[in-house]
Amino acid sequence: MKTAVKVRGLTKRYGDVQAVGGIDLDIDAGEVFAILGPNGAGKSTTVEILEGFRTRDAGEVSVLGLDPDRPTREWRSRIGVVLQTANDMTEATVRETVRHFASYYPVSNDPDQVIEQVGLTDKADKRIRQLSGGQRRRLDVALGVIGNPELLFLDEPTTGFDPEARRQFWDLIRHLADQGTTIVLTTHYLDEVEALANRVTVVAKGRVVAEGEPATLGGRANAKARVSWSDEGERKTLETDTPTRAVLELTRRFDGEVPELTVTRPTLEEMYLQLIEAPA
Repeated sequence: MKTAVKVRGLTKRYGDVQAVGGIDLDIDAGEVFAILGPNGAGKSTTVEILEGFRTRDAGEVSVLGLDPDRPTREWRSRIGVVLQTANDMTEATVRETVRHFASYYPVSNDPDQVIEQVGLTDKADKRIRQLSGGQRRRLDVALGVIGNPELLFLDEPTTGFDPEARRQFWDLIRHLADQGTTIVLTTHYLDEVEALANRVTVVAKGRVVAEGEPATLGGRANAKARVSWSDEGERKTLETDTPTRAVLELTRRFDGEVPELTVTRPTLEEMYLQLIEAPA
């Protein structure tokens, strides 16, 4: 499979602070790849280097076959970026702004279709200064995808979205991925990662501490299961490697239905918290 992003030994310092301490990444073309980490972990610096917005101190970086330290106009046209914050033309309408940005690219998506995909059709003729915070964030997403990018960087893209808007956004990302767009996602919403990402890397203290599919990250698939039930009004929980056997034993004990029975494995959030809190 073709590699869209390849990173080896990426390092970045700010004075005495090492923000990134030797990160390696391989992101396949066409996959949705999530980068997770607490504030100050180095993930934003890493992504900014991949986007060509920040220089590195050491390491090798290839993004769509080119070093982002030496970007070309053609390379820029193949990349879409949705930043955490963006300046915009507050007196222009949504439609005017999206059409204006579309003119920057040799091949762009249809502006009205993109406006519909981000849920702003009924606001298309509103001035940007009249939009709510969540609506402005949807506009940021529209500007990120208008150029029909091969590679799309999404930095906290659904901040301020209501639940319905988030689901619409997820559908848009799935649609782009189905068309072959490579997507690099940073977010604090772990349900968003589970819904969208093919693979996840967790960054802590400037280094990669785990990488894998959301369902198996950090040994999640093999972690002990929690079997919980109600026993005379008291909630009881058993951690076990053999949950099926435990359930069978409970079924015999209760002669059938086990009151309020649940069987769960560690959530992605629980595994993530363990990974970032582990000692270096």
